[in-house]
Amino acid sequence: MRKTLLALLFLAAGGAVQADVQLREGHPDRYVVVKGDTLWDISGKFLRQPWKWPQIWHANPQIENPHLIYPGDVLSLVYVDGQPRLMLSRGESRGTIKLSPTVRRTPMAEAIPTIPLEAINSFLLNNRIVDKVEDFEGRPYVVAGNAERVVSGAGDRVYARGLLEPGVQVYGIFRQGRTYVDPDTQEFLGINADEIGSGEVVAEEGDISTLLLSRSTQEVRLGDRLFPTEERAINSTFMPSEPSSEIQGLILDVPRGVTQIGQFDVVTINKGKRDGLVEGNVLAVYKTGETVRDRVTGDAVKIPDERAGLLMVFRTYDKLSYGLVLNATRQLAVLDKVRNP
Repeated sequence: MRKTLLALLFLAAGGAVQADVQLREGHPDRYVVVKGDTLWDISGKFLRQPWKWPQIWHANPQIENPHLIYPGDVLSLVYVDGQPRLMLSRGESRGTIKLSPTVRRTPMAEAIPTIPLEAINSFLLNNRIVDKVEDFEGRPYVVAGNAERVVSGAGDRVYARGLLEPGVQVYGIFRQGRTYVDPDTQEFLGINADEIGSGEVVAEEGDISTLLLSRSTQEVRLGDRLFPTEERAINSTFMPSEPSSEIQGLILDVPRGVTQIGQFDVVTINKGKRDGLVEGNVLAVYKTGETVRDRVTGDAVKIPDERAGLLMVFRTYDKLSYGLVLNATRQLAVLDKVRNP
C-alpha cells in the first residue's frame, strides 16, 4: 500500500513538472535542424522558457548519442498522456558514415552547439580563473629575457624560474588580472589570469628553464607566470537547465573591459560549483531598482528590481563562473543581480 501511494506521489509530481512547461504561441509541430542552429535557439522556437527543454526532451534511447542533434535531424512535437514531448528522428546523414568492412565511424556533420561557440571560444583562450592566491604565486615565473630584455615577444627566448611539470613542454604565459572579492562578504573568490602568450621549453638547468616564445598577444614581462596549456574549448553538448538550488548572485566583471553589457557578452558572476552551478544553468539578470525620494512624504523608497535579461553559465570554477548573456531588454552593468529564472 505504501509503495502504491509513493508511486502515485511520484506520478503526480512528474505531471506537475510537465504541466509547468509552457509552449510558445505559434510553435512548430515539426522542425528540421539546419547548420548554424543552436540548441538555445531551437528551444526558443518551441518553449516560452527555453531552459525547460530537458522536461520535454525524449529522444529515442536506441539512437546513438541521443543528446546530440545534427543538421538534417527532425524534431517532432507529440503528446504522450496529454503532455508535450519532443522526439528526435535522425536525418539521412545520421551524423556518421559507416566504413565497411570495419565498424569505425567518422563524423559527417558537427552536432549543433548549445550556444554560439564563436562568442566564447576566443574568450576562453585568453582568460582563466585561478581559485587560490597561492596557486598563482606558486607557479614558475619569467625571471629574465634574452639579452637582459624586460619585455619579449614571439620568436624571443625567455628564462623562467621554478619547477616545471615532468614531461610538459608547452606552457601558457599568464599575467595576474583582476582579483575578485565578494562585495557583500569580502571573501576572496579568485584571480582572473590573462593569457599573454605561449612558449616551448627548449632547455632546463636546475630550476631555470629556457622557453622559445611561439606566440604572444602582448609583450611578455618579468614576473609573468607559466601554466601548462590545456584544452579550453567549451563542451558544446550540455543542455540548458535550471539551477538545482537557489541562486542569489551578482555580476562582478565583464572581462573584456566594457561597462555596459549586451547580448553575447561574457560576464563573471560570484557563484560557482560550491553553490551548485553547472554548465548549462540559466540565470535571470535583474537591474537593481533605484532608491528615490517620495516627494509627498519625504521618505526614501526602493524601486523594485527589474528583470532585464538571461545568461547561461558555460564555465564553472569553485566560487566563480563565466556566463554568456543570451538576451537583454536593456543595457546591463556590473553589480546587476542574477537569480533563478
